[in-house]
Amino acid sequence: MANKKNISLAQVLNLKDAIEYSKDAIVSKTILDKKTGTLTLFAFAAGQALSEHTAPFDALIQVLDGQAQIKIGGKAHKVSAGEIVLMPANIPHAVKAVRKFKMLLTMIRS
Repeated sequence: MANKKNISLAQVLNLKDAIEYSKDAIVSKTILDKKTGTLTLFAFAAGQALSEHTAPFDALIQVLDGQAQIKIGGKAHKVSAGEIVLMPANIPHAVKAVRKFKMLLTMIRS
């Protein structure tokens, strides 16, 4: 990696293997941080959750491993590896690991 926040140009990165699980914890790792958005990997231990909150930008979750429940605007969605879900800006959302899971969060700032 070029530095802590940006992957190198033309680097091949296996997203699923680029972050490890930690017992009873949520681990995050920003792999790209630009004015236009960020790419952040997350690894959730089973049962771990991010409480309901809002963000000022659209965000895309790509599930890399496992299974989660994503609640958006009060509606729950069960997502599994290989699936994506778009969370609109300013709409309350929450994330809970049904079983351990990894995701890539793409925050779109413009």
